[in-house]
Amino acid sequence: MASGVDSDVFEQLVATVERFARERLIPAEHRVEEEDDIPEEIVTEMKEMGLFGLSTPEEYGGIGLSVPQEARLIETLCYASLTFRSLIGTNVGIGSQGIVMDGTPEQKEQWLPGVASGDVIASFALTEPDNGSDAGGIRTSAKRDGGDFVINGTKRYITNAVRAGVFTVFARTDPDKPGADGVSAFIVPADTPGITVAKPDRKLGQKGTKTSDVIFENVRVPESAIIGGLGNLNKGFRTAMKVLDRGRIHVGAMAVGQSQRMLDIATDYALERKQFGKPIGEHQLVQGLIADCQAELHAARALVRASADTFDREGKAIVEASCTKYFCTEAAGRIADRALQIHGGAGYMAEYDIERLYRDIRLLRIYEGTSQIQQLVIARRTLAQRAA
Repeated sequence: MASGVDSDVFEQLVATVERFARERLIPAEHRVEEEDDIPEEIVTEMKEMGLFGLSTPEEYGGIGLSVPQEARLIETLCYASLTFRSLIGTNVGIGSQGIVMDGTPEQKEQWLPGVASGDVIASFALTEPDNGSDAGGIRTSAKRDGGDFVINGTKRYITNAVRAGVFTVFARTDPDKPGADGVSAFIVPADTPGITVAKPDRKLGQKGTKTSDVIFENVRVPESAIIGGLGNLNKGFRTAMKVLDRGRIHVGAMAVGQSQRMLDIATDYALERKQFGKPIGEHQLVQGLIADCQAELHAARALVRASADTFDREGKAIVEASCTKYFCTEAAGRIADRALQIHGGAGYMAEYDIERLYRDIRLLRIYEGTSQIQQLVIARRTLAQRAA
């Protein structure tokens, strides 16, 4: 697996991203919330910093971070609103990693330099109106027509669809094969005739992120659009699962970064707010809430780093990635709840950041595999390992 960049260079990058998150991104959060969009000047700055190419190999213009390095940098970036991470998230993760992991040399040469620079936004089109957790139930079809495939179907909640220059589209190429078999992954340029991107969804939180339905009506692509070429026909689900494993570690790192932010906000409030003649942080029941947050945050951070090391060493970490995504996002939800509780009635008010962060963090337990899907993966793998 990737060895990553030199440790000194990486530490400089982490320090730069930390300053950027705290000095540039956090002050812009309220504007993003009000306008439901990320200012173009920030988009430009993120491109110039190379953030879109964190996980793209250096030979294609990226930075080429290892999985442990990516996890640590994403944790650092996600001290600021998760919305900013969503802008680069598909390029760093699920939108591009199928090409990085399984693409042909020609596909990598064609797409990865633009992905790394941020000039091309890559989106991952897997979820459908009737199939989210049951990704094996994909109904979008890709029927062969001569040397081409014709794609028809609808994808739902596709992150960065309105910004996308290219989609990784999962479609059923063999209707006679049930479940995950018979699904292929295609690289489809966003300007291909027949693609319609719906208006962005309205969401509970993470204002400024853009998710949309994407409709494919007789979208014609050549057979060379299959990720990995014809040899990977009907094998797209394997690509999806490999991409999601790495992505789940990435989401765990997001949860850790945002949990640290929420704990810091709650701790500062506990030091400043006075009740019964002293700061509320001196009351033992409030201290209990802070202690529980700190303990879970330490456990989550350690789990992310251990799982990232395993993935980097072995090239996969199926159980570890699911454990990471499950524990870290659930812990972040509990930390958010306690942090709001420490604020009392003020925490429920929009003028305090914790109200927004509380809404934003909720999504992490749903996308890239719900907590319940992670439970299934973990339990089934555990049972199978003992039975072997």
